[in-house]
Amino acid sequence: MDAVYSSHNLEHLYPHEVEIALKEFSRVLNDGGFVVLTCPDLQSICQFVVDDKLSDVAYNSKAGPIAPLDMLFGFRPSLKAGNHFMAHKTGFTKKTLIQAFRSVGFTSTAAIRREQFFDLFIIGFKKNVGKEILVTHAKEHFPRGSFSTRA
Repeated sequence: MDAVYSSHNLEHLYPHEVEIALKEFSRVLNDGGFVVLTCPDLQSICQFVVDDKLSDVAYNSKAGPIAPLDMLFGFRPSLKAGNHFMAHKTGFTKKTLIQAFRSVGFTSTAAIRREQFFDLFIIGFKKNVGKEILVTHAKEHFPRGSFSTRA
């Protein structure tokens, strides 16, 4: 495969399963392949915890109001309806998400924290692609905001 896109899936795995999933992403990619992944940003969510606003509405989605509690542990209405696969079992900050990608061999990464949306985006290349290609892809996939790169 040339690319894998994973939107809000990794947080549904147990911590010990994250490495397995990321290795499988790498396994199915061709040598020039990359992963684009998004997941909740624990660092921005935890500011609500510090401010004692765990159950306050952080934003409204099509599914309804979302509180930090939902972002940390899974969307409560879905869980209450019996959709236990919606439970969040792990989480990441920008630093730990980059570390997870690097630990399984993704050599070039670019990541962005979007605090206003409480999420992280990362692009990870299976091989070192150089800063120019990494920045080009990052700008394409992360049009709003600045990002950190490591080629």
